[in-house]
Amino acid sequence: MTISMYAASVPVFKQMLGGLSAVLRKAEAHAAERKIDPNALLQARLYPDMFPLLRQVQVAADFAKSVSARLAGVDVPRMEDSELTFADLQARIAKTLAFIGGLAAADIDVASDRQVMTQAGTPKEKIFTGQSYLLNYGLPHFFFHVTTAYDILRHNGVEIGKKDYVGTY
Repeated sequence: MTISMYAASVPVFKQMLGGLSAVLRKAEAHAAERKIDPNALLQARLYPDMFPLLRQVQVAADFAKSVSARLAGVDVPRMEDSELTFADLQARIAKTLAFIGGLAAADIDVASDRQVMTQAGTPKEKIFTGQSYLLNYGLPHFFFHVTTAYDILRHNGVEIGKKDYVGTY
């Protein structure tokens, strides 16, 4: 049995971004209930050299949209990294979900052997097949940032658990 490139990508991104959105709602409510400045959570990080929550969410959304776009063979939409609030992050997630939801499954399903090039990190330029890009690069990076966002909030006392992280499937 084989699994399609689409089934291994867009539905997974949708599920996890939905979970991340729910976790952020709980975090915002947590801050309001306890009269905590929301920036205390938005700027929280697990270690000084790691991105804060705000950036973790931005990067998770970036991976969902960029991986999906590259697999579909379309331009990656540009989003400014101007989010400052929980509402801003929710809007970014919603915009990402709308974009990936509009991609044709057929365009992604033919991407297995498509050449995909990235230009971030070290080495600066790396070329993958579509399947390798999704399974060995895109999904691991996406999950890292979603997990780190969850961990930052859990570490800071937001009452969330595995069901929140996994989202609706």
